[in-house]
Amino acid sequence: MPLLLSVDTSTSHASVALGDGIAPPGLRTCHAQKEQAAFVQPAIRELLQARGVKPSDLDAVAVTLGPGSYTGLRVGLASAKGLCYALQLPLIGIGTLEVMAAAARCRLQQQYPSVNEALLVPMIDARRMEVFTAVYTTDGTELVTPHALVLDATAYQALPPAPRTWFFGCGADKWQPHCTHTGAIFTPLDWNAADALPLARQRWEARQFDDVAYTAPLYVKAFQSGPSARS
Repeated sequence: MPLLLSVDTSTSHASVALGDGIAPPGLRTCHAQKEQAAFVQPAIRELLQARGVKPSDLDAVAVTLGPGSYTGLRVGLASAKGLCYALQLPLIGIGTLEVMAAAARCRLQQQYPSVNEALLVPMIDARRMEVFTAVYTTDGTELVTPHALVLDATAYQALPPAPRTWFFGCGADKWQPHCTHTGAIFTPLDWNAADALPLARQRWEARQFDDVAYTAPLYVKAFQSGPSARS
């Protein structure tokens, strides 16, 4: 079984996870966004030591590519690339919204048997009335690619019909008061780097690796400086 390291610094919380994508993983988390850069490398060392493994035992490094925090995405990708360069490991980049959808699917399937008939809509706060979002089916199919969306009366009108549409993530709260979408359900979601491990395992088994030199964060939109910009 592969031994995979997963790094996420794409949103307000950061985490690193170690596992094979099946068994319960090791996990370290940080909820102080300004401390993410200082958190990642010590957390990785702690995880490896706790599991009694060496960096050379790793089979690949997975990292969330975004969208999300501009600074956070650079921190996570730089950390992942550094390990891959030093240890000659494959890099596996995974979209943040895809990881969120996978986490929601796992949580909801435990509570709602009919969730397989639903749509999953992760939302990341992009300040003001804008979010980063995408749309997935419960089998992981991406129906709408990640994009920036200004929330107004027309938001999500083009969603395909479904008996239920689950909205979740740190951008969902500001959409809920304005949502008139039929079948909309809002649910909290606590996710972390461990939720990327099953996706990373699938890519590892299929040998779907990213170029360590040229892989870049998925910003979705250009960086804008000033008080309204993402950190």
